[in-house]
Amino acid sequence: MPVIVDIADAVVSELNAGAFSQTFTAQRAWLPRFDLVDLKDLHVTVVPKGVSVQPAGRKVCQYEYSVDAGVQKKLTINNGMEKAEIDALIVLVEEIAGFFRQRRLSAYPDAAWVKTEYSHLYVVEHLSQLSQFTSVLTLTFRVFQETA
Repeated sequence: MPVIVDIADAVVSELNAGAFSQTFTAQRAWLPRFDLVDLKDLHVTVVPKGVSVQPAGRKVCQYEYSVDAGVQKKLTINNGMEKAEIDALIVLVEEIAGFFRQRRLSAYPDAAWVKTEYSHLYVVEHLSQLSQFTSVLTLTFRVFQETA
């Protein structure tokens, strides 16, 4: 199995074992497409995103593996009073971000957390056009590997 897939699966395992303010079962996907009706339940989806490699010594390379963790839910209220529901989803996004800080993945202990990015807290178009909350965090983990 490719390392990035192992890391994505390890992130899913960590999320499913964690305690959060809202209940969900995370899953890994390559193409996270859902019908709006399916998003009435909270979805947390982990998608392998990218790899960067650079030298770290004479025979060692530093790999940084990035995975996206998407949080999606169709809002139940859409009359302008959905602030509480959105606030609760933002809390969950922040909990997930904090959960991985300074963490090694139990299922892949060679991978150490490097950073978490979410430059856009939520996708405005999804909220305004679909009444759907979507937030994507990019989690980056570092692994050192010897070269041949």
